[in-house]
Amino acid sequence: MAEIRLAAASDAQDLARIHRAAIDAAMPWLPRLHTPDEDLAFFAQRVLQEESVLVAEVGGSICGFISFAPGWVNHLYIAPDKTGRGLGSALLARAMRANTTLQLWTFQENHKARRFYAGHGFREVELTDGRRNEERTPDVRMEWGPIP
Repeated sequence: MAEIRLAAASDAQDLARIHRAAIDAAMPWLPRLHTPDEDLAFFAQRVLQEESVLVAEVGGSICGFISFAPGWVNHLYIAPDKTGRGLGSALLARAMRANTTLQLWTFQENHKARRFYAGHGFREVELTDGRRNEERTPDVRMEWGPIP
């Protein structure tokens, strides 16, 4: 069973590692714009400083994480060898309990993520051509919560 806890500054390396591994496994078509050192700096200096971050641990090892700010899920990644075990659902449920509405962006081609979020009650509300994201890859905004 996974333990979910608040992330600590010392978790930055694990967050960066899981982020890169999850993207490499699920989205090999996505352009790689940053080095591993840049990923580490991003998580240490921005994500862990500015967002709520929860990690899922199994056997004392971090296997996944979610970062969110009021009304937004910014990151939800699970180590590729730990997917399909309910870790993502458990982390998302914690963010849902902390918010009355949530939004997120995912890539249109990431069908697995789109199905995952739809299965948790998220609706697709906007499709873009990707001009506004740094990868320049078509994306989709999804929302959860009361329908306006």
